[in-house]
Amino acid sequence: MADLSAFPITQKWPAQNQDILQLYSFPTPNGVKASIALEEMGIPYEAHLVTLSDVDVKSAEFLSLNPNNKIPAIIDPNGPDGAPIGLFESGAILIYLADKSGKLIGNNATERAHVIQWLMFQMGGLGPMLGQLGFFYKFTGSSWEDKRPQQRYIDEAKRLLAVLDLELAGKDWIAGSDFSIADIAIAPWLRSLDFYGAKEVLGWDDHTNLVDYVARFEARPAVQKGLVTPARE
Repeated sequence: MADLSAFPITQKWPAQNQDILQLYSFPTPNGVKASIALEEMGIPYEAHLVTLSDVDVKSAEFLSLNPNNKIPAIIDPNGPDGAPIGLFESGAILIYLADKSGKLIGNNATERAHVIQWLMFQMGGLGPMLGQLGFFYKFTGSSWEDKRPQQRYIDEAKRLLAVLDLELAGKDWIAGSDFSIADIAIAPWLRSLDFYGAKEVLGWDDHTNLVDYVARFEARPAVQKGLVTPARE
């Protein structure tokens, strides 16, 4: 049996089976990336619900694994160098899991580069910009009298949706014909527009390629399981 005692997080969220990958997450657009990838790749794992409250994400135990206090994070007892490894940052986790499983990252070096390209598009652009859109359109920023910040993120969200809609013309998945970790990164953020109540203001229904893309994504059995893992209490 693997020994995870070097990871203080296991004191607050004990591993029932220390020989399989441990996932610490919450079902947000970033959090479900890891659970969907694990389901798609068929990697055995144990999911631990880490709420977004300070008592969890700012606890000493969680910070010992992710000093940036954000979900998701993982511990793989079967690390690449023969020892357990802990990781945070959803994009890094996706690449790690794809390399570990040999799945969803292209069939050659060229395809791999394209998958990572679109993964970085989500990490550096789509996710941060839609997150800001949510703040200024649904949450605290929506009540601010100055609407210039809100409009700035509406406009940028529209631009990013147009980029994706054009790229998806004539193909099922963002990096080509095969489903990849880039899709696992992108589609949950597109789904967040429902939660933000922002589809109408962004003209979502006019982006027919994106509408079909999200529907294809949601139809995958592994996606359906990953979207609700870890289960909310």
